[in-house]
Amino acid sequence: MDVFEALYTTRAMRRVKPDPIPMDVQRAILDAAVRAPSGGNAQGWRFLLLDSPELKARLGPLYRDGLAQLFDGYYKPLIEKADDQGRKVFASAQHLADHFEGYPLMLFAFVRHDPSGGSIFPAVWNAQLAARAHGVGSALTSILGLFHAEETLRILGVPEDKGWQLACTVTFGYPTGRWGVAPRRPVHEVSYRNQWSEPVGFTVDEPLWGNEP
Repeated sequence: MDVFEALYTTRAMRRVKPDPIPMDVQRAILDAAVRAPSGGNAQGWRFLLLDSPELKARLGPLYRDGLAQLFDGYYKPLIEKADDQGRKVFASAQHLADHFEGYPLMLFAFVRHDPSGGSIFPAVWNAQLAARAHGVGSALTSILGLFHAEETLRILGVPEDKGWQLACTVTFGYPTGRWGVAPRRPVHEVSYRNQWSEPVGFTVDEPLWGNEP
C-alpha cells in the first residue's frame, strides 16, 4: 500500500465485524509498533494483545462507566450543542462502548518514564498504520486509563510495583464500512508560521492525496 494512502485513509473505524484477526496480521501490527522512534532508544513500552472473551466481559462494564462519566461531565455541554456531525461522532464513541466485548482484538499499550507520550503514541500509530495496510480498522481510546486504570491493570495482571501506566487501548477489526479520507478543517486554517495567527504561507483547499485527475 502506498504510504500516503495509509496516512490519509487511516481513521477511526469503530464499526467492525467479529471475524478474528489472523496471527500473521497481529505479528505485523506489533512488529511495526516496536519500530517506531523511541526517546533515547529506551523502548519503555509494553504491548498486550487481548482476545479473551472472559477478560473483555470484565473490562466492558468499566469502559461503559468511564464513557458515561465523560459524557455526563466534560463533554456534556458539547453534546447538548452538537450539530449533526457532532452527534455522529458521539454516537460512534457510544457504539464502541456498547460493543466493547465484540471487538475481536484489542491492544493495550503501557509505558513508563514517558510522561509526554512522545514514544508510546508513535508506536501505537505505527500499529494502526500496519493494521490499515492489512485492511484492519482500528480506534484509539484512553477511557480505561482515565477512569479505571487500577482495575484495568489488575484484570490484565500488570505488575503493581513496576511503574507501568496504561497509555491507551486500541480496538481492531475488519470494518463494515468503507475507507476514505476524513473531512478536516484545511491546513491554512489551523497552521501558522513563526508567530501565532501569522499565515502559514500556503493554502490546501482539498486533500493533497485522493484528488488526482
